[in-house]
Amino acid sequence: MSGGTTEERNPRARGLAGLPTEELLRLMNDEDALVAGAVRAALPRIADAVDMIVERLAAGGRLRYIGAGTSGRLGVLDASEAPPTFGVDAELVRGVIAGGEAALRRASEGAEDDAAAGERDIGTVTREGDAVVGISASGRAAYVIAALREARRLGASAIALTCDPASALAQAAEIVLAVPVGPEVIAGSSRLKAGTATKLVLNMLSTAAMVRLGRTRGDLMVDLHAGSAKLRERAIAIVRAETGLDEASARARLEAAGWSVREAID
Repeated sequence: MSGGTTEERNPRARGLAGLPTEELLRLMNDEDALVAGAVRAALPRIADAVDMIVERLAAGGRLRYIGAGTSGRLGVLDASEAPPTFGVDAELVRGVIAGGEAALRRASEGAEDDAAAGERDIGTVTREGDAVVGISASGRAAYVIAALREARRLGASAIALTCDPASALAQAAEIVLAVPVGPEVIAGSSRLKAGTATKLVLNMLSTAAMVRLGRTRGDLMVDLHAGSAKLRERAIAIVRAETGLDEASARARLEAAGWSVREAID
């Protein structure tokens, strides 16, 4: 595992601009290979976070991600995938980004320094009993730190996802998911290894929580929203695999069930 924070310079990348293209790519690939190990080392705490999220959701709470920049975008992305993948209401999992929806398409770097906005934004979407994941690679984004503190004040569970276990964000959380991937190939560009690590952890949090809550049948997406031709074909394949029906019969059963895979199987 690499030492140092995402903000430091990576000694292996000092001659980056002079490298032939394939060597540049090999360096990036070598650095990316460090990410899986950093995530694996954090698995016990990720498991704690999943169990906390499941407990909160089972009791009627919701899951909230909040971050700035790349971290915020990744949180919004993961949240947006929950309804079509697991058939849950769009309000169950929600992502919040500093600077609002406009920041999804155009960088709003100064927004991460606005602590008051972090308190306000999390307060509008969070209530007692929710689980909130504050995401910041450096762990220094004032917006996210303030949001996580406010979430705790409101009675929500507070989870920090960061690459710096000693950061202020980590100190504001009940559970710290630390994935220290080390310095980036481009110093401070946390959309690289840090972004990859963040995406992997968010995949785990949402997927494992939904599995534990019974939103799959084994490895099958029985609550998927079949809103496209591709997903309808996938739904047919799942029904066929679980029932032994031929394609026409599986399609007919799904149509009768309003394209609910779970209902068509049961």
